Amino acid sequence: MPSFDIVSKVDLAEVDNALNGAMKEITSRYDFKNSESKITRVDGEVELIAEDQYKIDQVQQIFRTHLVKRKLSSGSFEFSKVEDARGGMLRQKSQIVQGIDKEISQIINKSIKNSKLKVQVAIRGEEMRVSGSKKDLLQKAIQLTKELGIKQPLQFINFRD
Repeated sequence: MPSFDIVSKVDLAEVDNALNGAMKEITSRYDFKNSESKITRVDGEVELIAEDQYKIDQVQQIFRTHLVKRKLSSGSFEFSKVEDARGGMLRQKSQIVQGIDKEISQIINKSIKNSKLKVQVAIRGEEMRVSGSKKDLLQKAIQLTKELGIKQPLQFINFRD
């Protein structure tokens, strides 16, 4: 019975590469001369630090640009509000979203069931398995899921015949 998995994973090595590229650009830009702006990652969280609101916006924009260059979606990052840090600096944290949360998996499940496709959807923690009798049905399920316009990037893996 053909099946595939729907997952949402972010390659942390690529995130680190994007971070390093962004830091390299920040240190070489004229408007960041003598600036203490920086980007760091600890486990599943990215932290942006800058002197003022303009610079923190620029740091975020540079980081997003480097994510796109690395073929990572910025939809995988949930940026929080800017807060005060020590020494008159500003800090903005961002969670790296790994896995499909319950609400999104229910939306996907509901839309596939409403489409009357003859496939079964099993929610397994932070991933989903879709199985059906024919490859064509699974391809329609993938297309239907892509058309939902979910902000979080989804990958369709482990396609088995």
